[in-house]
Amino acid sequence: MAAADWRGLSVLYICPLRALLNNLEPRVSAMTGWLGRRTGVWHGDIAASAKRRIAADPPDVLLTTPESLEAMLMSARVDHQWLFAQLQAVVVDELHAFGGDDRGWHLLGVLSRVTKLAGRPVQRIGLSATVGNPEALLGWLANGSSAPRQVVAPSADLTATSLDVGLDYVGSLSNAAQVIARLHQGEKRLVFCDSRTQVEELAIALRYNGVQTFVSHSSLSADERRQAEEGFATGSNCVIVATSTLELGVDVGDLDRVIQIDAPTTVASFLQRMGRTGRRPGATRNTLFLTTRTSSLWLAAAILLLWERGYVEPVQPPALPRHIVAQQILGLILQERRLVHHDLWDWLGGLAEVSGAEAVLAHLVAEGFVLDDGGLVSIGPRAEEEYGRRYFLELTSAFTSEPLLRVLHGRQVLGSLSTLSLLTRPERGPRLVLLGGRSWAVTHIDWRRRRVFVEPSDHRGRSRWNGGGRTLSYRLARAHHDVLAGATPQTVILSRRATEALDQLRDEHSFVSAGDRTYVVRDASGQMQWWTFAGFAANSGLAQGLSDLVDDTAPVGDLRLRLKSHVRAADLRAALDSRADLIVGGRPVIDDASLEGLKFSAALPPDLGRDTLAARLRDVAGMQEARRTPLRDVIRDP
Repeated sequence: MAAADWRGLSVLYICPLRALLNNLEPRVSAMTGWLGRRTGVWHGDIAASAKRRIAADPPDVLLTTPESLEAMLMSARVDHQWLFAQLQAVVVDELHAFGGDDRGWHLLGVLSRVTKLAGRPVQRIGLSATVGNPEALLGWLANGSSAPRQVVAPSADLTATSLDVGLDYVGSLSNAAQVIARLHQGEKRLVFCDSRTQVEELAIALRYNGVQTFVSHSSLSADERRQAEEGFATGSNCVIVATSTLELGVDVGDLDRVIQIDAPTTVASFLQRMGRTGRRPGATRNTLFLTTRTSSLWLAAAILLLWERGYVEPVQPPALPRHIVAQQILGLILQERRLVHHDLWDWLGGLAEVSGAEAVLAHLVAEGFVLDDGGLVSIGPRAEEEYGRRYFLELTSAFTSEPLLRVLHGRQVLGSLSTLSLLTRPERGPRLVLLGGRSWAVTHIDWRRRRVFVEPSDHRGRSRWNGGGRTLSYRLARAHHDVLAGATPQTVILSRRATEALDQLRDEHSFVSAGDRTYVVRDASGQMQWWTFAGFAANSGLAQGLSDLVDDTAPVGDLRLRLKSHVRAADLRAALDSRADLIVGGRPVIDDASLEGLKFSAALPPDLGRDTLAARLRDVAGMQEARRTPLRDVIRDP
């Protein structure tokens, strides 16, 4: 910036979280200040007056999110042609957090549009600490550009002996709270949970045990999170309990310990969390797993086994982002107001090359989302009807969020709750909820305005939120097999409780042996189970291709499928050998409810929407491996 004398808004710095932007702003402002330059922040929590100042007098560096960038482009109040005319470079922080879902495709769409506004090639820089396939991710970020590319990857030993990783089995969340209260007193501990409900319950249990505890998750207000993070950063003998909101680079000061309740479902997530420690000279990176269920102990052992083998999941962009093509077409038309039909694809970069893109545009015109007046396209009445509320706010994001109710104590916004927390009421007394690690009594619910009023309570409450179900990949499912077969991570310290619980788990699955195989197991009741250890996506495809052999009254699992009672290993082997093309080439059945779960599905031809979902639900490689793997027939004694 200084050497080339860039002027105006020349650098966009894009992050996945508002909290990360807020956290980075003071540091980036200090660096730009040394050069006599300025930094600004633009996201949903920034006041309208501050945004107007940025639009009128842009900083040199702007910190933002893809959603806010979309809002700038769509807004009639922002002269985006002038605002982005001097853009030279874009930095994408925590690139892996974008590359694996539709936010990444959305990001590429808006980057293509601001690049065209700039009228020059814009350098793209991606930052990430945990990527298993950096070259592929670089190619995805380049999005068809012919400019030179380079992966800058300092060598790092992810299994260095200086790391301190432990695995314990504590049996319950209350036991976990007692262990945390007694361990590492006088140190700063960051505790990760994988649900907001678990965060709240652990936080109040820790406070009951006399531990100074802070809380951070996405349903707390920005002010509540900021206060918690600042309180923890300046404290010494304290704990902060968080979901993945603190997995990324939000600075909460020097940490002494990371503790994981149960387990994440990827090695990359574990590495991100462990990477929050060991940043001081001479400090050791560490993580202690406290598992509350045998299933989570099993998962943690499998994660650690893969980590010890040097495996990190590749970041795979979701297949066929046709719904994002539809979103970007509508967003672009709102940006330009009117557009020549054949110029539209020049704005969208690699998204214009997505299979079915022309059919998406034809559907938008046919259904009235887009008006085509002699080759000049503009926004149509159907788009106004579907997405026009609050200035087309729904079009600014590629993800859906659970409808929540805002929680207020007086005028202070504490956060938000799901209706799941408010549906039941005790026979006597008020509803009691947990938020921010504190109990609250509900005094009034304004359902129309979606507001909940609360007062502090000494009685313990409970809160629940909807969360997406977690499924296992093929590699992680096979690692579950290896754990049962006796493999144990050698550089991990297992407690006596964890060792005994794993031994019991292996006894319960004594049919599993070392080697690459699957198992058809008949138990004492005559029930037949095919233990594939193939992961949910592969098992779903296998169940469809073997529908005459698989019991359709039982749910598809990550590790096994229930077979019909008459099926034997020989029957299954014959079907797997004779139906290879049918099994691997089959398309998952997508119902209307599943299609509605795909954002912007109303703007897609239904057949293309179903095809997109089907492509995303298939694991062809996993199905192939499971189909080829030797079968072992097992009859278990009563």
